[in-house]
Amino acid sequence: KVLIDVPCSDLAEELAQNETKIRVLQDTLQQVLDRREEERQSRQLLELYLEALKTEDSILSKVAEPQAAPRKEMDVVDTGTSSTDSSATTALSDQVLAALKEKPAPELCLDSQDLELVLKEDAAALASALGWDKQKAGAVQAACEQELSKRLRQVQALHSLRSTSKGKKALP
Repeated sequence: KVLIDVPCSDLAEELAQNETKIRVLQDTLQQVLDRREEERQSRQLLELYLEALKTEDSILSKVAEPQAAPRKEMDVVDTGTSSTDSSATTALSDQVLAALKEKPAPELCLDSQDLELVLKEDAAALASALGWDKQKAGAVQAACEQELSKRLRQVQALHSLRSTSKGKKALP
């Protein structure tokens, strides 16, 4: 980088070469730097792709898991509640409520389905279940919404990459 930034005439004088050779040298060095940056960006994109793939597989495996389990939880909730205030918050499992209470960034600890459940909750009911004020509960919901949005963008990027890679495979 330093050799590229040095004025061509100064470098030519220092190396006792003509300016044309120094320009070629600087152009070659710039190409090397550009290629390294492209490789770094490609690695980052690949890491994002692999992370999105893991996230998508995780989401798909949770969706494919027995769908009767949530219904059983709902049955327990339906038969076990008598108060209208607590019925709104019982859609969230004890595990989700614990994560919301105990973790400094709970939106990073929850899976996408749990994030969706947190977003569906009424802020007042969530605040009541957690023993917080409405503002703090709203802030947690906003953080969950941002995280879910980020994950959905990653999945969309993954689908875009897949469709692009499928298109390239079809080309001769």
